[in-house]
Amino acid sequence: MVFAISDLHLAVRGDKPMDIFGGNWEGYMDSIKQSWRSLVTEDDTVLIAGDISWAISLEDALNDINEFATLPGKKVIIRGNHDYWWKSYAKLKNALPHNVFAIQNNSIRLDNLLICGTRGWTLAGDKDVGDDKKIYDRELIRLELALEDMKSKRKEGDTVIGMIHYPPFGAHKEESGFTRLFARYGVQKVVYGHLHGRDVLAYQYVKLDGVEYYLTSCDLVGNKLVKII
Repeated sequence: MVFAISDLHLAVRGDKPMDIFGGNWEGYMDSIKQSWRSLVTEDDTVLIAGDISWAISLEDALNDINEFATLPGKKVIIRGNHDYWWKSYAKLKNALPHNVFAIQNNSIRLDNLLICGTRGWTLAGDKDVGDDKKIYDRELIRLELALEDMKSKRKEGDTVIGMIHYPPFGAHKEESGFTRLFARYGVQKVVYGHLHGRDVLAYQYVKLDGVEYYLTSCDLVGNKLVKII
């Protein structure tokens, strides 16, 4: 089985405890771990769609990553907008625990699963809004690189899951360059995060152009893992 969660915003050193935001953030990691242990076996996979750690250095981030590395299952991570510690992809891959896998504009295979993705960017980039447009266009290129890599590995019977940190469609479910790419390459399911707060306009499940999208921001899913497959 495949599960997902995102936006853990871990800070083992205690620099930025999330419980200062109250509500869903009080004891949130205890709730996530309880859900994780009750659902996930060593044969399962958990996708973590960015904003993993508040750390600045990789060394400090690894302390946070070990918070979930010791839990059951294989873990796949992508970079979020707050993951400043994520710099050299090669260095990160070499430093990760054996059961944690990072993707960055590429894809990986876990049995009959192909998982691919990129960080994404604000959908304001759909319009001509200066620097946002430049970053948005760059992220579209990176996503297509990941999808091409997936395509080169795809076999009959594979399940393809996309990971992206930013919401890939607009607040009113309007399509974007990201959704068009996911649909064109036949991605079946996509997990994303980034959104927070009770007042944010968010949908836990959306289906667009045949692709199923799952919101996984931990505070918006009750600090429980979301079952994807």
